[in-house]
Amino acid sequence: MSTKNVRETALEILEAIEKNQAYSNLLLNQTIKKNQIPVKDIGLLTELTYGTLQRKMTLDYFLTPFFKKNSKIEGWVQILLRLTLYQMVYLDKIPDRAAIYEAVEIGKKRGHKGIASMVNGVLRSIQREGLPSLEEISDPIQRLSIETSHPIWIVNKWVNQFGLKKAKEMCEINLTAPMQTARVNLMKISREECIARLELEGFEVERSPIIPEAIQALKGNLAKSNVFLEGLITIQDESSMLVAYALGVRENEVVLDACAAPGGKSTHIAEKMKNTGEVISLDLHAHKVKLITENAKRLSLTSIHPLVMDSRKALEHFEKETFDKVLLDAPCSGLGVVRRKPDMKYTKKEQDLSQLRVIQQNLLKSISPLVKKRGILVYSTCTVDQEENEDMVKEFLAENPEFEEDLTVKERMPEAIRPFVKDYQLQIFPQDFSSDGFYIAVLRKKG
Repeated sequence: MSTKNVRETALEILEAIEKNQAYSNLLLNQTIKKNQIPVKDIGLLTELTYGTLQRKMTLDYFLTPFFKKNSKIEGWVQILLRLTLYQMVYLDKIPDRAAIYEAVEIGKKRGHKGIASMVNGVLRSIQREGLPSLEEISDPIQRLSIETSHPIWIVNKWVNQFGLKKAKEMCEINLTAPMQTARVNLMKISREECIARLELEGFEVERSPIIPEAIQALKGNLAKSNVFLEGLITIQDESSMLVAYALGVRENEVVLDACAAPGGKSTHIAEKMKNTGEVISLDLHAHKVKLITENAKRLSLTSIHPLVMDSRKALEHFEKETFDKVLLDAPCSGLGVVRRKPDMKYTKKEQDLSQLRVIQQNLLKSISPLVKKRGILVYSTCTVDQEENEDMVKEFLAENPEFEEDLTVKERMPEAIRPFVKDYQLQIFPQDFSSDGFYIAVLRKKG
């Protein structure tokens, strides 16, 4: 595959994301498989797709002054200009002339001479005159929004909740590539042996500094390793591994994972219980429950029982006070994982959050009666939004006096995490450990 094809492919992916609101990570993987893209080109294709998406608002800010007033620009041409400018501004290895030449060729091939010369004109003008300065934006929130490509409503929310400094750190780290991490299946292999096995396969990995059973991939996709196929590791973000610690599961307990797909947390819980007891893993969608089943099978975990079920109806299926531990990893805005899914920044709307709150409230209401007396309820999300996190839990505690804050959670957490635990809650920001933004609250039913 020539570099030209890589750029055309990136353009097609970006177009599909914009038109069909397709998920960037899924679409990229499907395209790589379907077109059998050579390994040497995957890095560039990924960089071009994610990079252009990540910085979409900044690139548009740079481009706009170079368009003729009132000129109508077709969607794909706008994307082609963004894609090319991304290479010119952010990629050192690609000479400007090569990027511009390829853009003009694509313009000719997909459009006509007029489009090709417009593309050439805009890019040459930028080369000549330089980029408009972001310093010209006097409002600090507006500037942060444009320079880090985060819609203004998100920046406003974060500045109000966490202050400008923390909001800026979060917006900036969201522009960097996330690291792949994995959890070692300690029932089958030690972390050291696992690292040695992966190194023999040609991967570069190191120990996670925060989670005792985790590793970080410096080079190579661990999901393609034999170690993965043999069920010795699970791809999972370090932040979400903290949930199993928060639950503090013991052998032979009965645990409910209420929104479990694709099964990362369920399998971690089962491994911590050494495949004893029972983990009931629910999810609304059959195709997602299939993923839980496949993951459990790959890891040889027989204690996991996946079921297709809406957890809001769990009380119709289970007796009250059935479970020692209950995990609700609630559907949320996902604002903690923007780095993994950059398209999410532009598709999420502020009103989505209030609809999610209703779902979160209903889920808590439905599953909390299933917790045994003195049992544990963990509420977690992959967002950093206080309304979905602290506010939601405070409201639940006010309405459900049979639950109290579990102040012992700190003792169960890995050493590196303890300073971040506030009473019964834990909020990890993406900039804390370069992991996903994640929230955990631990409640205990009074006995």
